Amino acid sequence: MEGIVKVGILGVAGVLLAIQFKQQKPEYGMYIGFGVSILIFGFCLRQVSAVMEQLALVKNYLGGAEGYLSTLLKVIGITYICEFSASVCKDGGFGAVADQIEILGKLSVMFAGLPILFAVIDQIYGLG
Repeated sequence: MEGIVKVGILGVAGVLLAIQFKQQKPEYGMYIGFGVSILIFGFCLRQVSAVMEQLALVKNYLGGAEGYLSTLLKVIGITYICEFSASVCKDGGFGAVADQIEILGKLSVMFAGLPILFAVIDQIYGLG
């Protein structure tokens, strides 16, 4: 919980500092915003090890269906990377690029989930 508070304070402080610089030197405001984003993203990456430990426990329960867990992890990774990249592009004033990244992310999630859809369809036809 205290980690979230630290990240929140870092984010708000970074935005306030960027606003101060943005009036006289807009590029400095963008650099500060980008730097704060990288710091917060680094904090998120440190949390990944704790999540991976929990996913190892889930993996034990799944038995032979571990492919579903790997697909879930791919989808989560795609969404986080696309969201972060699109946000940085929007902050830099490149909304069109951000929109294209979001579209690519949605398509990638759809394609990553197709094997699960096919498995469900196979199960449905197997029951009939």
